[in-house]
Amino acid sequence: MNSLFPPSSIKTLSALVCAAALLHSPLALAHGQAAHMMPISEQVQATGGSVSVDDFTKTIVLQQDGVEARIKMNSNQALVNGKKVKLSVPVSQKDGVWVAADTLVNELFTPTADKSFKVEQVSHPLDSLTASEITEAVKIIKASGNDVSNYRFSELRLKDEDKDAVWGSVLDNKPMQAKRSAVFSILDKDSIVEGEVDLAAGKVVKWDVQKGKHGMVLLDNFATVQQAMEASPEYAEALKKRGITDVKKVVTTPLTVGYFGDEDDLKHDLSVLKVVSYLDTGDGNYWAHPIENLVAVVDLNAKKIIKIEDQGVVPVPMAARPYDGSDRKGVKVKPLLITEPEGKNYSINGRQIEWGNWKFHVSLDSRVGLQLGTVTYNDKGTARKIMYQGNLGGMVVPYGDPDAGWYFKSYLDSGEYGMGTLTSPIEKGKDAPTNAVMLDAVIPDYLGQPNKIPNAIAVFERYAGPDYKHQEMGKPNVSTERRELVVRWISTVGNYDYIFDWVFSPNGTIGINAGATGIEAVKGVKSRTMHDATAKEDTRYGTLIDHNIVGTTHQHIYNFRLDMDVDGANNTMTAIDPVVTKNSRKGPRKSTMETETKVLTTEASASQKFDPATVRLISNYNKENRMGNPVSYQLIPFAGGTHPVAKGANFSKDEWLFKRLNFMDKQIWVTEYQPSELYPEGKFPNRSDRDTGLGQFTSDNGNINNKDLVVWLTTGTTHIARAEEWPIMPTEWVNVLLKPWNYFDETATLDRH
Repeated sequence: MNSLFPPSSIKTLSALVCAAALLHSPLALAHGQAAHMMPISEQVQATGGSVSVDDFTKTIVLQQDGVEARIKMNSNQALVNGKKVKLSVPVSQKDGVWVAADTLVNELFTPTADKSFKVEQVSHPLDSLTASEITEAVKIIKASGNDVSNYRFSELRLKDEDKDAVWGSVLDNKPMQAKRSAVFSILDKDSIVEGEVDLAAGKVVKWDVQKGKHGMVLLDNFATVQQAMEASPEYAEALKKRGITDVKKVVTTPLTVGYFGDEDDLKHDLSVLKVVSYLDTGDGNYWAHPIENLVAVVDLNAKKIIKIEDQGVVPVPMAARPYDGSDRKGVKVKPLLITEPEGKNYSINGRQIEWGNWKFHVSLDSRVGLQLGTVTYNDKGTARKIMYQGNLGGMVVPYGDPDAGWYFKSYLDSGEYGMGTLTSPIEKGKDAPTNAVMLDAVIPDYLGQPNKIPNAIAVFERYAGPDYKHQEMGKPNVSTERRELVVRWISTVGNYDYIFDWVFSPNGTIGINAGATGIEAVKGVKSRTMHDATAKEDTRYGTLIDHNIVGTTHQHIYNFRLDMDVDGANNTMTAIDPVVTKNSRKGPRKSTMETETKVLTTEASASQKFDPATVRLISNYNKENRMGNPVSYQLIPFAGGTHPVAKGANFSKDEWLFKRLNFMDKQIWVTEYQPSELYPEGKFPNRSDRDTGLGQFTSDNGNINNKDLVVWLTTGTTHIARAEEWPIMPTEWVNVLLKPWNYFDETATLDRH
């Protein structure tokens, strides 16, 4: 159940809101003034809270930031986190809607306000550009006198500050004196302009025009593609062959085309997108009605279709497939309410979060989305460095079907579309628990205008099982509850929605979880069941998940860029391999278990497929724990869910994709820190003809011994479709873990009671 009244209740909250205008009748207050009555839902939802009705106990339940208030119907008394609070006016019902005095929220939540939790505005050197800085930067760029035909921004962000200066500011708790600058990329026809703005000086200090590169897909490209399709008589004729006469009911998807060495007759200099389309039948799910075997190629500069690929008519699947459950009876689910009666265990100052021993900064980037910075752990009073910056570096979703509408599909969601730009606002009680704190974000749009995204990031605490437990015979049980602090961000890229969680545990572990949900990209086929004569060929590259619909086999491969600073900037990669050896000592054992430890000193030796039987560490040999072991963090990229682990791309080595990308084929990469090396697929991967990312970064096989290191961890799944994922896909998670390894002297949570 969500925060709406269940179907058996008197009215839904939506009905409450709709009836709000009828409900402003006065009642007398105790001191003689008339009370201004308002719908309870209207008051609570306006402050970010939620309301539901417990029909069994006839109780109205209100929640706001972990505070729970329960009011018996027609009562003037509430229980707020278990404590009695008297209301000035009893709650009542009018025209089927529950109302209360407009002072209700203050009466319930102000006395119990969480004094331990605060959201303040304190600056941090990694804070993203503010709305005013974005506006000022664009103003300076446009006034610079440089020649640009059209200002279309694919990048406008804070220039990376000096790492040592940032760490110094954070650890000393002092503001940085550095002047802030912005870096930008402008897409101008067949050129990309990379530049830099000195905000303090009010001038452009870098303007570099680059030819032969293709920029991101920007939001105005969506409109260009739709207009080109609607204006094409050739496309209309192809639709007519499929019985579609109203082009306005055709929904287009602007898709990047990759690069195939001109083998697809698309020269590298062309700025193009391919368009596959779906029919809007009115069921709210056009994804279920693919117009198969029809692809249009749109020239973005000419703004028209230059080529139509038609491999023959396949009937459009027409069965209604709403994905919101509106076509079936609902299952009654009682509310699950999370309360924090003594307040929250974390605080947020600006964009800096403190929880227990953890302290870190969060921000939102228009390309890679959620970024965490200056991550430290307070160990017995000392703030120890763990990671300078961590975020999704990039990802790729390659499909395995060679047909005309599928062979080119290898989407670089972050590098080609900008996943931060496509941030999906988080809905409390559904996308995140009701006790979550929501943070808005401001990023520039493609015109360089500040765009506020509400509820862009959710922060919440949750129970995660016992951290440890031991029951000694005849003695009291000893155990400690494990909590987790989760920072969540969601991006919707076309049909898929990606949920990214950064999960902090009190014992020093950091988890990075990537969840894929949304709607699968499906293929229209002739087969209704696997007993049809056409079924074997129709399902050669996928699974029949509905009548006339195949879910094509593909992969979701994520790479996370982690700028590790384990107890300092000078780190080294350590490999520990368990081995079986012959017993050289006396006794009946024939073999023993030992480990072999070695230091990996080059980028080539560090870059590898992950073997879960081994241990890979980022170590600081300049620091030791009390036993003399180098302090380290373990790297664990692995997958979960129902799908096979993505141990690399499922393609032959002569595929063009391998010439453009290498990050997907190894799970661990380690490079020496370079400020310009930010993306595993390179800065401009759209239509790239070579690897300008990790393949290029590691081509010189640099020395990584006792250096400032960046770790790139790849994880993911091979997604083999199944019927249970249609018409909407339950979230499938894959995971990465960063785990302390001799970083501490003892169990880190002995002080938690």
